[in-house]
Amino acid sequence: MSLSSTAQWRLSVLMPVYNEEGTVAQIIQDVLAVPLDLELIVVDDGSTDLTASILHALPADPGDRLKIIYAPKNAGKGAAIRIALSHAAGDVVVVQDADREYDPMDFVPMMRRIQAGAAVVYGTRLSPEALRLNQEGDHDKFYLARRLLPVLTNVLYGTSITDEATCYKMFRRDVILSIPLRCERFDFCAEATAKIAKRGYRIVEVPIHYHSRTAAEGKKIGWRDAKDTLWALLKFRFFN
Repeated sequence: MSLSSTAQWRLSVLMPVYNEEGTVAQIIQDVLAVPLDLELIVVDDGSTDLTASILHALPADPGDRLKIIYAPKNAGKGAAIRIALSHAAGDVVVVQDADREYDPMDFVPMMRRIQAGAAVVYGTRLSPEALRLNQEGDHDKFYLARRLLPVLTNVLYGTSITDEATCYKMFRRDVILSIPLRCERFDFCAEATAKIAKRGYRIVEVPIHYHSRTAAEGKKIGWRDAKDTLWALLKFRFFN
């Protein structure tokens, strides 16, 4: 595939949402404000707070770029991403969390790398440039795990990435559709990385902005998810 400008390819933004009443309306506005040709597919993953009500009350997007899907029950981030992917019509897809830890404007430099010929682009929070950009330190209890996961990934899969667990994973749509995705929860990230790497795709990284929130602010990932991710990286090295 070739691409002479990012405007020629449409970006499908896949947004799984679970109990994000405090941020979901604003992050949707943030995504729709990105100066790219895009569609946003939101999957409410069985929220039990006011998230679904807030989504129902949103005004229609003038460009008809917003699609909202309501899952009947909570099934996990990976399951919600698969639902969103089944509705995606863009040439490129990217995952967006609903918690505002990430800045959707970073899609622009990521799309430029797709434009330059990359099939897979990750937004890294942990490259030297990204660390200078965000001034992130060990105040986040998951920081060490984030540092160890890419080391393990690089050993197991021969990659050279700095941030395996990043939300911002951007794929040419044909690439992500070519791999079988089965994980239900946060281990989607490890599954996607493992299966992409095993198929020989090079993962290009772009430094991104990142502001970690705390559990008190609604962060949902926990140590169980870190263990699931570790197991997924090991498992998919030998199985598909």
